[in-house]
Amino acid sequence: MKRTIKHITCLLGVALLAACTDLGEDVYDKLPKDTFGTTPEQLNAIIGPAYKSLKRLQPYDSAWGMSGMTSDAMIAPTRLGGDWWDGGMYMEQTMHTWDARSYSVQTLWDNCTAGLTAVNAVYSIIETNDLLTPELKARYLGELRGLRAFWYYQLIDYFGNVPLVTDFKDTSLPAITPREQVYQFIVDELNDIIPVLRDDVSDESYGKFTQGAARTLLAKMYLNAEEWTGTPNWLGVIEQCDEIKKLGYSLTADWTANFAVHNESSREIILPICFSATDGGNSIHLYTLHYLDPIALGFKAATWNGICGVPDFVKAFDDADSRKEATFLIGPMTDPGTGEVLMTTANRPLIHTVDLNIVPGTEKEDASGNLTGWGEVNQEDGARIKKWQFERGMANTDMENDVAIFRLADVYLMEAEALVGLGRAPEALPLVNEIRQRAFGNSQHNYSALTLDNVYQERRFELAYEFTERQDMIRFGTFLQPKFMKPYVTESYRKLLPIPFTAWQKNNKLTQNPGYPGF
Repeated sequence: MKRTIKHITCLLGVALLAACTDLGEDVYDKLPKDTFGTTPEQLNAIIGPAYKSLKRLQPYDSAWGMSGMTSDAMIAPTRLGGDWWDGGMYMEQTMHTWDARSYSVQTLWDNCTAGLTAVNAVYSIIETNDLLTPELKARYLGELRGLRAFWYYQLIDYFGNVPLVTDFKDTSLPAITPREQVYQFIVDELNDIIPVLRDDVSDESYGKFTQGAARTLLAKMYLNAEEWTGTPNWLGVIEQCDEIKKLGYSLTADWTANFAVHNESSREIILPICFSATDGGNSIHLYTLHYLDPIALGFKAATWNGICGVPDFVKAFDDADSRKEATFLIGPMTDPGTGEVLMTTANRPLIHTVDLNIVPGTEKEDASGNLTGWGEVNQEDGARIKKWQFERGMANTDMENDVAIFRLADVYLMEAEALVGLGRAPEALPLVNEIRQRAFGNSQHNYSALTLDNVYQERRFELAYEFTERQDMIRFGTFLQPKFMKPYVTESYRKLLPIPFTAWQKNNKLTQNPGYPGF
């Protein structure tokens, strides 16, 4: 089996062609070089890089940032002096003016295809292992097929028509596969692997691609079926959500437990990105907090003073909704040593406001040289994202908090949306009210009747900054509408991102999405 492991270095050398982009994930140095057996430790070491590929979702310039900053929930404003301008990439995301050469588009594509390549590489190792029992081999291959399906789910969500590559050893340049065909591939894969995946909800299954993860991903596919294939499948959503609820997941009594430093005990989380401070941690604190916020919050970190909540979104929360205070950092930041409000380098008090106020005379030009409404704001402006608990005592490390890709609250709300879509709103009412009652701490804010807009708003508040914003807005028909810093209706073709120019340079079989200039 040593020969099999050594062969991986050759396979990785052709990964660029297999994925049409840089691999960016050093699989070989994570694999055991001298053994390839059947022990859980060895198998976890081998399959680990496939799961670690999920960390590629969370950076501010990957899926987490793209989902939030193209929506009406998250923004990275340019700070006074030019910090976070970065060539206008965040303005492009907010104002929907990206193109095939935009850094954010290229980076998202690279992260998705690199994640896919990492999974395919590990799959090729497990597939040729003759030491595993048939049952264990089928389960591990099932997990990998589930992860591969997940990366294709990301690709067809953002880019639509994409190359379909499942053989890591195939170095030929793939052509574009229509979105509908990739959609069906994902659905078929998930339905096929469910019987071989583990169905327990436990410490042992946490972080694995389980039956719960597969069914939640299927529900997501069916939820977006009308947008992605032209044919809705509300019944499919309901069926999968009902099956998930039969498993051992449960809503946590304390909503914040899903975002705590050590949230791996949450049985609401269905599929997490597992983070560790010593092995690629959660970096949301770096993206959002002001340089001096850690002083007030009791830890040390070289934070970047960037991302915050869109004012209109923050204001949409009911003040009685506990999720508002738990999601946003607003107000004065004080030095615990003096009790005084901290002062920024501009000699302004560090008081995080909800509103973002453009400093007159700082307005920026777009790529065509036209003056826009986008300008610079003061350092302290903006409600910062604190949904994931900041650990007091941290010392210049990443955060330990895992980030849920899927959790049970989303399942409840997906089923509610499908039921309302089928005219069965009374059946959806208790699902939404259970979520609201947890958030408000009582039943006084429960709905007596339910509309589709009620479900949409509840998704916004419950799932803020959990990879859902852009997708939800497209499905509910709000993505193209005017919003903060974008006073116009966006062209409909921008519901998809363009295929990046850099990807076409590596594979000229790729064709551009409609609406964007051809290569």
